[in-house]
Amino acid sequence: MVHYDRRLKIDLPGRQSAFLWGPRKTGKSTYLKAAFPNSLVYDFLKTDLMLDFNRRPALLREQLFAQPDDVLARPIILDEVQRVPLVLDEVHWLIENKGLRFILCGSSARKLKRGRANLLGGRAWRYEMFPLVTDELPDGDVDLLTILNRGLIPDHFATAQYRRSLNAYLQDYLKEEVFAEGLTRNIPAFSRFFDALGYTHGELTNFSNIARECGASSKTVKEYYQILVDTLLGRVVEPFKRRQNRQVISKASKFYLFDVGVAGALAKRHLQDAHGAIFGKAFEHFILTELAAHASYGALNYDIHFWRTKSGLEVDFVLGNGEVALEVKGASRVDNKALRPLRAFIEEYAPKKALVVCNETAERKVGPIRIVPWKIFLQSLWADEVIS
Repeated sequence: MVHYDRRLKIDLPGRQSAFLWGPRKTGKSTYLKAAFPNSLVYDFLKTDLMLDFNRRPALLREQLFAQPDDVLARPIILDEVQRVPLVLDEVHWLIENKGLRFILCGSSARKLKRGRANLLGGRAWRYEMFPLVTDELPDGDVDLLTILNRGLIPDHFATAQYRRSLNAYLQDYLKEEVFAEGLTRNIPAFSRFFDALGYTHGELTNFSNIARECGASSKTVKEYYQILVDTLLGRVVEPFKRRQNRQVISKASKFYLFDVGVAGALAKRHLQDAHGAIFGKAFEHFILTELAAHASYGALNYDIHFWRTKSGLEVDFVLGNGEVALEVKGASRVDNKALRPLRAFIEEYAPKKALVVCNETAERKVGPIRIVPWKIFLQSLWADEVIS
């Protein structure tokens, strides 16, 4: 198994606990084993353990009371905690009365929230695990087409059989996560929604059009999107609107899945070379996943928006409150016409930085706009030189 040194760092002071959320197979359990090798672990993917603790949540307290002090001094890891929601009341009591620390790991808090489970009222910091990012890869593995086709879920990225792995992930994991958890009852409509998602991914979301495709109401389609967001399988990118402007689109959002490889499998996409509109959309998605992980891992939590006018000028990503404007172009040569959206945004908002991330081989500057090869951009991003 390939080992990756992850950017996520969980550093808990005394009496502080944490939630660690993230889609399955992103590497949460592997990370926790490496970061906390001597911690006591309860893995609730084990059916017998899950059933025992659902029947008697007090087992956690009773078993921990039997542990020596040196074990209890370390964070106690509860993996797949969403499968045993009632145990969180015991965790709460143990934090408050015994000063124990917990790392509560799972693929989604949605089931806990819907079941009104005890989410510890701020007693646990929230962390999120993303798929791999380029800063975690050995230099020789940072090949753009490989990343776009395989995605960056560790198991998928590391295997030549990635297509089988991605298809299994879509068919088995998503079915289990969404259907088996009871998050939606209309399986045919949700399946049609997923098909529609394959060709609307990363575009302006039109709920009415997708609802007609699915044979469901717009309200139901919005709920489907919310399920994917709540289970960390995707994110909504809202339009940037610092001030009111009738010429700027301010309502329609975009939706992106959490991993570029999963999105490619859903759309039945396989890229042979670094050219064309399909490559450009995948490239844009990849840059978004790096931005989202950077904002989270660095505890920066800056907003990521897009900006688009009704005349069709669009800046792919606007970071923070407009400090950085970022256009993503798959071209190996960015011409003057491609800079028009950024120039319009600069004229309106005067960002501190305006960048084009592209496939060119050398960095250059055109007026206030920096045109940056994608590898150089990502190195700068992870060095906190783009936004911090």
